[in-house]
Amino acid sequence: MNILMWILQVALAFLYVSGGAFKTFKFEELAKQSALPHGAWRALGVLEMTGGVLLVVPAALGWLPELTPLAAAVLAVETFVLAALFAQKSLKLAKTNPLVWAAAMGLLAAFVAYGRYALSPLA
Repeated sequence: MNILMWILQVALAFLYVSGGAFKTFKFEELAKQSALPHGAWRALGVLEMTGGVLLVVPAALGWLPELTPLAAAVLAVETFVLAALFAQKSLKLAKTNPLVWAAAMGLLAAFVAYGRYALSPLA
């Protein structure tokens, strides 16, 4: 279980850091698709980049490993809120709809949070 959790943590960290960088630095493209202002996209991007780093670094260094499940839980909540915003726009299940992507990422982040808290804790 520990190996699965590490694989998911690293994969989610990569996806959240890259997605957060896109939201932080390319928010003009996102603002065309959503009603969120530029500042909100930038704040979500910074939150995702910070959370992505906290998914791996504290656990790998053994320094405050309880930050890993906390970061995963915060990212899961943030992603589910984004999924709800995307659902207001379209409920069509297609691979181009960000709702599908956000729901999958949120479920994986929630599983990592639960897994690192209850199934395979770090500390």
